[in-house]
Amino acid sequence: MASTTLCNDTSEAIELFEPQKLYLKPIAKMSISVTLPQLKTPGKSISNWEVMEKLKNMIHPDQFIILRVKQSSFDFIRFEAEVETKALLKVLMLRLDGKNIKLSGFTELLKVRAAEAKIAHPTRHDWDSFFRDAQHMNECNPGERPDTIHLENLPGKWFSTKKDPDNPSEFIIRKIFEQYGELRNVDIPILDSYRHENQITGGKFGNFNFGGNITFSAYIQFTEYIGFVKAMDSLKGMKLMRKDDGKAYTVDYKVDFDKTKHMSAKSIRKRSKERERLIQLEREREEQKKKEREAEEQRVEEERRKKEEEEREKQRRKVQKAMRKMSRLEKREARRRIRKDEKKRLQAEAELQRKIAMEERKLLLAQRQLQSIRLLTELFCRIKKIKQQEEVQRKVTELQNERIKQIEKEKKKKLDDERKKKKQEERKVRELKRRELKLKKKLLKNMEERNEKRKLEEMEELRKKMSGKSRLKSAIVTAQKMERTDVKAVRSKVVSSTVPHKR
Repeated sequence: MASTTLCNDTSEAIELFEPQKLYLKPIAKMSISVTLPQLKTPGKSISNWEVMEKLKNMIHPDQFIILRVKQSSFDFIRFEAEVETKALLKVLMLRLDGKNIKLSGFTELLKVRAAEAKIAHPTRHDWDSFFRDAQHMNECNPGERPDTIHLENLPGKWFSTKKDPDNPSEFIIRKIFEQYGELRNVDIPILDSYRHENQITGGKFGNFNFGGNITFSAYIQFTEYIGFVKAMDSLKGMKLMRKDDGKAYTVDYKVDFDKTKHMSAKSIRKRSKERERLIQLEREREEQKKKEREAEEQRVEEERRKKEEEEREKQRRKVQKAMRKMSRLEKREARRRIRKDEKKRLQAEAELQRKIAMEERKLLLAQRQLQSIRLLTELFCRIKKIKQQEEVQRKVTELQNERIKQIEKEKKKKLDDERKKKKQEERKVRELKRRELKLKKKLLKNMEERNEKRKLEEMEELRKKMSGKSRLKSAIVTAQKMERTDVKAVRSKVVSSTVPHKR
């Protein structure tokens, strides 16, 4: 049965499915350790209830939702507490961590240590290592790889529809988890009326549908691995919340990845065959019951006829056998009294034996429960040590990776600066060459224009001074020679100016 808790603060709630008013709320749990003094007086003890009251007074006016003893010894008491929100959790840890408690009858102070409790939830390393090491799994087949989530202790009415308020709806489950990725298949064992007759999954019995179920379990299989990862990350460290008539209620559920190949093709075919077998068996049972009913009706009819015949016979012989009948009745009554007394005696003996067996079973169950608590305590201690070692190793690896990234970033920045500096120098050299070439072209053009002008002036002077045909011809030849000489001189100057100077 899922125990719902009234929630007074919904500020940290995350919307899961608005049509059903379903939300996810972070679990805010803390672990509180109280160091106990050495008890020197024989018979003197410390009350857990008194320590709990002191802790409640230390956080007043705030309150714990849950405060229970998780572990108790002669040296310390460890409590597990839950509060409304993560923000309030940090505030209460500051109020409790490092503080002291004064108990009546003790001179020594009790040291209090508070820290946030770790929420048990499967990680990516857990399913990766499980499916990597599992010999009977094939990651190429759906259902034999990390793609299926197994949810337990879900309230049935929170996932039901108005048409069927007593059972969860597969349509609503699909709508909720399609937010994380495409679904391949969804299985809710409680909805299969034939599953309860022979439902064994990995050695565990499923939820049986007897019409009064309060909780149910579900298997959600994703098509893609990323959808499975998103859903697991979203459900990590969360509890389910529902708003109803202005109030909010929360419930703890269990989430894990499927380790039993429940959604593999082989398991689905097996369940389908089993269901067909049960349907056929049910039909055979109905036919057998029908035959039995017909046979019973025929037997009753025959008995009725026989009784009528006997009644007629008795009526006929009533007078003759009156005295004999009275004698038989008396003997029969005596035997009936004897049988009745014997039956009462046997019932009393059976009731006594039943009570003795019940007491023996209660004692056996109590012993098994105590052994289970001890085994679980030792197991949790070992798991906690292993998790602490893994956390230290992970932090060291992160620091090393961060240092390597910083060195690579500095190298990249230095190379970028050198590249930019080189590009700027090349740009300056190209600009100087371009300006030098432009200046040379301009000088060459100016010199040619001056030479042309000077030639025209000299030709004009020659025309004015000379007279006669022969003299004009010699003057033209002389002018042409001068022109060639001037052109050669100009070209030699330009070539000498274009030769780059050594720096």
